[in-house]
Amino acid sequence: MKKRHQQKLIVLTLVLFIAFNLPILLLFDSSQKVFGLPFIYIYLFGIWSISILITFIIVKRYYE
Repeated sequence: MKKRHQQKLIVLTLVLFIAFNLPILLLFDSSQKVFGLPFIYIYLFGIWSISILITFIIVKRYYE
C-alpha cells in the first residue's frame, strides 16, 4: 500500500476516534427524532456508513 493511502486511512481513523468520543456523542444525545428514530442513532449510523464509504474509495484507488 502506498504511503499516501496509509496516511489517509490514519487520518480517517483519528477523525472517527474524535467523532465517536463521548463529549461529541453527548452533543447529539437529545430527545429530537428524525423519521421516528432518536437523533443519536442517525448520527452514529451516518458516521459509520460514511466511514465505510470513504475507506472503500481509498482502498479501491490503491488496487487500481
